[in-house]
Amino acid sequence: MAKFKDSSATVDVLEPDAAPAPSAVNNEPDRSIGDIIAELRNLSAEQVEQVLRHQREKGVRFGEAAVALGLASRDDVLYALATQFHYPYAPDEQRKVSHELVVLREPFSPRAEAFRALRSQIMMRVYSGTERPALAIISPDSGDGKTYTAANIAVSLAQLGGGRTLLVDADLRNPRQHEVFGLANRAGISGILSGRSDSQVIQQVAGVPSLFVLPVGTTPPNPLELVERQAFALLMRELCSKFDHVVVDTPAAAHGADASVIASRCGAALMVARQNASRLAGLQDLMASFAGSSVKMAGVVVNEF
Repeated sequence: MAKFKDSSATVDVLEPDAAPAPSAVNNEPDRSIGDIIAELRNLSAEQVEQVLRHQREKGVRFGEAAVALGLASRDDVLYALATQFHYPYAPDEQRKVSHELVVLREPFSPRAEAFRALRSQIMMRVYSGTERPALAIISPDSGDGKTYTAANIAVSLAQLGGGRTLLVDADLRNPRQHEVFGLANRAGISGILSGRSDSQVIQQVAGVPSLFVLPVGTTPPNPLELVERQAFALLMRELCSKFDHVVVDTPAAAHGADASVIASRCGAALMVARQNASRLAGLQDLMASFAGSSVKMAGVVVNEF
């Protein structure tokens, strides 16, 4: 547990267990596609032999044979391949948690590929140097897709492997990340900033060993005052020292100055605009709020979905 103090409170941040290294995801040596599919679909010895016989007769791979016989789906084959390459990929039951998590639900779709392309830009623009600031996801209005963008960027960063990613829900006005990931919201960042010693505030996401979420907890009556406190800046520095990537969801700028304050504490920001909805004046006003600050603007992404 890491501790730091400001003038009003002692803040405790529970440090989660380290994510397993890629080579330690399974306690046994790398398994074959056949072994993974057989375990996933609970195939009997007779069914496995049936697949192997079809494989030999047709000269195809195990996965293709299993799909042809109706004993597995193409999605099962993709899951098995992802497991072999240590690529976090949620199976069917986990991908049904939220339709917004396209990088988990539809990892090989055009939308997921768009987020991977965005991740590449973020890595070049924000994380190319020695400093690793937190990245605030901001937008002018509600409904721009800020929460959707933050969640999928966090998943895509976690899928890089070799490090840990934390998604912080700092939208103290209308928090939704706990709903997107299906997590408990009993305690979170609001309790930390108000000086309460909450436990288990950082939660690991099932199916993605290197992804963690810090939810809001109780929605406070004074959100702007909480993020303006020195405790929030100290918290961001502490989290950035514990995680390889920190992505922060924020309230829409239309609700107040929260987004600008949060971004200034994070050090970097990515602006989200919605196609055929966001107004240029709103984007310009939000951009102007950072004039003279040290915030590194990663750019503007247009949400077409």
